[in-house]
Amino acid sequence: MKTNNYAILSGTIKPSLLLQLLKLLILSVFLVSIVACVPMTHPSGPVISTGQLSNNVYITPDGSHLPLKKWHTRGQKTKAIIIAVHGFNDYSHFFQQAGSYLSQHQIITYAYDQRGFGGSPHRGLWAGINTYIADLESFIQLVKYEHPAVPVFILGHSMGGAIVISAMSQPSRSSVKGIILVAPAVWSRQTMPWYQNLVLWTLSHTVPWMTLTGQDMGITPSDNIEMLRAMSQDPLIIKETRIESIYGLVNLMDQAYYNAPLISTNTLLLYGEKDEVIPKEPTYQFLKNLPDTRPKHTIIAFYKNGYHMLLRDLDAPILWHDIDFWINSLTTPLPSRADKRAQKLLNNQD
Repeated sequence: MKTNNYAILSGTIKPSLLLQLLKLLILSVFLVSIVACVPMTHPSGPVISTGQLSNNVYITPDGSHLPLKKWHTRGQKTKAIIIAVHGFNDYSHFFQQAGSYLSQHQIITYAYDQRGFGGSPHRGLWAGINTYIADLESFIQLVKYEHPAVPVFILGHSMGGAIVISAMSQPSRSSVKGIILVAPAVWSRQTMPWYQNLVLWTLSHTVPWMTLTGQDMGITPSDNIEMLRAMSQDPLIIKETRIESIYGLVNLMDQAYYNAPLISTNTLLLYGEKDEVIPKEPTYQFLKNLPDTRPKHTIIAFYKNGYHMLLRDLDAPILWHDIDFWINSLTTPLPSRADKRAQKLLNNQD
């Protein structure tokens, strides 16, 4: 079957595709009484060390080798560290341009390929929420050991944002200066149409190994067409997604959505008003669920011309500048004044 990786997750399913899915659903309901399948996770192994960072590899505590990228500050005094966590089917390269820009502004960035993505082991297989959180926690500790006197910020895009939220909601979370959530994946089942939940659950419990591929679904993830073409040719971008991985992603988004009240760290949340991957409704609801006692340095910014891939859109330099400004001062207004726009739009929602 050919469809978009986000087809089940978004509200853009075309009638012809919906008919195909419903036919497949009927068949799956029959099969579920015959086949006892469950969506699988492929978690980390037993801990054998504290982990290690090299020039281009993050060795996790269970000994897995995850490709690592680092953008240096080119001899300047380092004012901050960013740990950048990529999104679904993406990998560490997503931060190439942003990392290069920030390296010229005294900010070192680290980004690693998460398990099952990019050049990491078990490509295409979902490792599970707890493993992704544990990998990030271990990485934070290793980076803090390398840079004991430099403030650390965690940035997550889309799925990476959901992982950051989940990690920073744990009682044993690492202490960081702040988190930056870029188009975070907070689309819970509560805000999805019932048929999407039904189709996803049935397929994930009957044919979890089935893969879906993107084709002509009408979703525009960015206005940077050249970048999208490069991604389509990049062999490290996953283009055939196992249904059990989508099921795992939805579980992660559920957790991130409901963990909003537990966030107690300085937060910068960036969202594009033209985002067709993570809809406005769950994003707005997530923002409403943030605690009233959240830090005064929490800033929400909406970008009028922003798409889902905000950090790689044509207007991405505007966001890079906002991120640098916020890391410097933790104050408002942002140079772009996107925080003022968000405040106005959110007030109209009340």
